Amino acid sequence: MPNQTFFNLPNKKQQVITELAIAEFANNDYQNASITKIVKQAKIAKGSFYQYFEDKKELYLYLVDLANKEKLAFMQQAKAPESNMGFFPYLRWLFDVGTKFDLTHPALSQIINRAVYGDLPFREEVLATTQASSNEYLKQLVQNGIKQGDVANNINLDMAVFAINTLGEGLRHYIPAQLNLDTKQLAEKGVDASIDMEAINQIYDDLFQILEHGLGIDSNLSIRG
Repeated sequence: MPNQTFFNLPNKKQQVITELAIAEFANNDYQNASITKIVKQAKIAKGSFYQYFEDKKELYLYLVDLANKEKLAFMQQAKAPESNMGFFPYLRWLFDVGTKFDLTHPALSQIINRAVYGDLPFREEVLATTQASSNEYLKQLVQNGIKQGDVANNINLDMAVFAINTLGEGLRHYIPAQLNLDTKQLAEKGVDASIDMEAINQIYDDLFQILEHGLGIDSNLSIRG
């Protein structure tokens, strides 16, 4: 996290530095992102930057944390199509909301994409941070699902959260493979409006059929080949 000196800055100055940093890391891979360029555009001395952030890595991790918080807030503030949706339809809808965030907040989304699909030297740390940021929110959702009677009350709560998080992260690789998307291009340019949302929605539907009904022979699944 930034040093307290950063948070002591006026809000407008913090915002300028943050927005310039987001643009720089969204448009360049980690190695080529330039602190010199950021401070020049922000009109601050380079020495001042190192009073705010220890190094480039700390700045990047701050942006990752910001992207995760913005995405979570976006999902929490989104209005569900029905007021009393069951657990599985609601969680399925949240996957759509997450995709909408990626499309409507391309720069923030790209901060994470560069870690997922690029060659970030501390990639695993970023992915662990991203997953941890959603744990508490997912735990509350699963607990609500248990209260509603949609989720078995004897499940291991932590394992349920881990499974949902892991599946969500796995889709970041499964979807490009299924849609023949170039992950290098995703790292460089991010997700755009030309992506086949119908195909992605079918993947989500197939996943949630398995999540809700399981893999057992008595689950009456109709799995696409």
